[in-house]
Amino acid sequence: MLDSNLIRKGRFYFIFDTGADLVLEDKTKRGLEVQGHVIDSRYGVKADEGIIYDMDGIGHKVGIRWYFPHSDYSMEQVVRIAEEIEARYKAIRDMTCPEDD
Repeated sequence: MLDSNLIRKGRFYFIFDTGADLVLEDKTKRGLEVQGHVIDSRYGVKADEGIIYDMDGIGHKVGIRWYFPHSDYSMEQVVRIAEEIEARYKAIRDMTCPEDD
């Protein structure tokens, strides 16, 4: 559905344009079932969330994709947020798999 509207991608994110919103999708959560729709506390926008389980079987709610309205967010603002996600996952990857790149 969104794939045809892809306007930018990074190693760990996609940005789609739906016409009304710029949608930022976390690639590491791709395929995770949407469990709910919330207003994200960090960005103040609609978000899809899912649940991931840690090795103890405890579920943690995580954001899958965020819907940034064109009326409130520019492409540059969404890219800045996406690059923060990119940097966070790159740091984790560098710590856990320093030889991968």
